[in-house]
Amino acid sequence: GSGDGQGQILQRFPEKDWEDNPFPQGIELFCQPSGWQLFPERNPPTFFVAVLTDINSERHYCACFTFWEAVESPQPQSHARNGEGEEEEEEEASSPVQPAQLFAPKSLVLVSRLDHAEVFRNSLGLIYTIYVDGLSVSLENVIGNLLTCTIPITGGAQ
Repeated sequence: GSGDGQGQILQRFPEKDWEDNPFPQGIELFCQPSGWQLFPERNPPTFFVAVLTDINSERHYCACFTFWEAVESPQPQSHARNGEGEEEEEEEASSPVQPAQLFAPKSLVLVSRLDHAEVFRNSLGLIYTIYVDGLSVSLENVIGNLLTCTIPITGGAQ
């Protein structure tokens, strides 16, 4: 059809809401403010940060890194035969016409109470690179490593 669609959450961390920090409802609407549309060409990745305010007036920074992936076309189109014309035209009419390749947006989203856009961009860029390069690294381990920070004791061992 028109190529418009709805966003869908494929995976999230943590899988269950934290009591003091619930998962923002409708987050997929913020990832694509112009709507979820298919494009005839692969667009370059984009990054932006939206600020969501909850019912308690607390800010949540929603960092979105969007890239485009090739999608399977819903169905091939074919020409109708009219019974008249040259043999070459009939041959073309009987074979399905391959529709142009379409690309759908896919977004990686990081929601935080902290305002650190550059850290968010770098973290999402790393996850994107791992995904695109098809590296055999567990996404759970990558996210765990990104969220873990060891602070050494002053004057202690490195």
